[in-house]
Amino acid sequence: MPYGPSSLLGEVLRNKQAEAVVRKHLSGIVNAPLEIQLRYAPLEQVTGFLESMRADPAARDAFYAELAAVDESAAEPPHPAEQRVTPSPDYEPADVQVGSARLVVAGTATRWSTFELELHGPSHGNPFTDVELRVEFRHGDRVLTAHGFYDGDGVHRVRFLPDEEGDWSFRTTSNARSLDAVEGAFACGPATAGAHGPVRVHGTFHFRHADGTRHLPVGTTAYAWTHQGDKLEEQTLRSLADSPFNKVRMCVFPKAYLHNTNEPPLYPFEGSPEEGWDFRRPVPAYFRHLEQRIAQLGELGIESDLILFHPYDRWGFSDMGPVADERYLRYVVSRLAAYPNVWWSLANEYDLMWAKDSGHWARSAATVRECDPHGHLLGVHNCREFWDNSVDWVTHSSVQRVDVYRTAENTDEWRTRWGKPVVIDEVGYEGDIDQGWGNLTPQELVRRFWEATVRGGYVTHGETYLSDDDVLWWSKGGELKGESPARIAFLRDILEETPGDGIDPLPTDWDVPAGGIEDRYRLVYFGFMQPRHRTFALTPGVRYEAEVIDTWNMTVTRLPGTYEGAFTLPLPARPYIAVRLRATEG
Repeated sequence: MPYGPSSLLGEVLRNKQAEAVVRKHLSGIVNAPLEIQLRYAPLEQVTGFLESMRADPAARDAFYAELAAVDESAAEPPHPAEQRVTPSPDYEPADVQVGSARLVVAGTATRWSTFELELHGPSHGNPFTDVELRVEFRHGDRVLTAHGFYDGDGVHRVRFLPDEEGDWSFRTTSNARSLDAVEGAFACGPATAGAHGPVRVHGTFHFRHADGTRHLPVGTTAYAWTHQGDKLEEQTLRSLADSPFNKVRMCVFPKAYLHNTNEPPLYPFEGSPEEGWDFRRPVPAYFRHLEQRIAQLGELGIESDLILFHPYDRWGFSDMGPVADERYLRYVVSRLAAYPNVWWSLANEYDLMWAKDSGHWARSAATVRECDPHGHLLGVHNCREFWDNSVDWVTHSSVQRVDVYRTAENTDEWRTRWGKPVVIDEVGYEGDIDQGWGNLTPQELVRRFWEATVRGGYVTHGETYLSDDDVLWWSKGGELKGESPARIAFLRDILEETPGDGIDPLPTDWDVPAGGIEDRYRLVYFGFMQPRHRTFALTPGVRYEAEVIDTWNMTVTRLPGTYEGAFTLPLPARPYIAVRLRATEG
């Protein structure tokens, strides 16, 4: 059947001849941000988005007539055909001495800090695919296996994150004789100041570092900040150092989207946009740059929520094929798993990834787990359809709102549905662009933060203010310009004063949410409502101190006396007010 109004845009674009017709007639869609969202849409819907097509039926008919003449059989397969290749045991000849590679141990080992083995070995053929290297690290009866990677110029590296003090030993295994059976030992000293280890789920709905230190995620989004060049990237780091944010959502691959039209300084694979890419040959300098930025975030106490795949792509990295996808995952996870401040996000908006079926994500999760001996957090982020966050390999839900208005209000429901921490990583952005997700007032973004917080969740910030230099924080970083970060810093201070693991939702009246710890600590948030007073009916026998918190003006006002049972508190009759009740001693 020829292409026509019912054909899906994504299928049409797989045919080079048909793609040329689409580009000719629908230039307002192809290579525009809407193309990503519309790949699942029929052409009839796509043409309906264009005023030129709606206003000129003759032009629309000419488009469909030219498209119908295209040979459908010229459509390309959904991904490049590639077979998995098992590294050969004959990669090095028999006269190469086993274990002869020169070993360099980089630095001293301390708990929760990256420890590295550097092996100077073979470089012939393609060491990225021809060499397999792994290392068993032993501490008493424990054995952890880390995977090695090729870093160019004959250097093979293995990184490890020691989680216990004391004596460790290691031994390599490789198909390359010179890299095989290299042995050694090291002593791991105590953690340095500020080193707390990877973040783990704690108490079902909250987080702690591996050493038990509480972690309260207060995140931001800067998807492509590591692809902007040193000047802007260093500015981003300075902004983060002065911000309240302790987590950054960021992409491994560059991004092509609204306000993201620049080419990155480096590409992840050998090749070029014009001539294509050799997915068998990563560019070490690209990944060194990425890990440098991750390490700098770690020095600031900031977690790197690293997005491994995303759909906003004009280079082909979102459609490499399953073999190349797995090889890339093995490479990037082996390089980065020993950084303590990494979280894995399999995808930003997995359901817009045209080339990947649902099985891809489970396979990718298995690959990440295999190559990460340290068990970093792992999630999948949605656009339209939620991922099933109840599956065992998902550690926490990474949620985008599925309703333009109601988002944070769903937090307690999502906790119940999935039984895991709820991190709303896209609640909408403070800004003024022409997209509904990117023109929230700062007051509304702060309201959504508080709403989700008292319902037991965690929220991620974003900022999309138009700028003459086209540098929007949400993608490129740079400088924070909005009014919400200061209020989010105020909320973070409130959070850090809360007892226990974090805030859990509490029973409350029908019209306002509350969270905290029953009979001990309670936060009640009134949002856009503006009551002049409020009556509370709490457990008799427990006395509370009461504070009125103005979440926008960032003030805390202590009310005189203490309160018990049923009582009424005066309120200032303006929006964005919270009440904090803390049980008194005795």
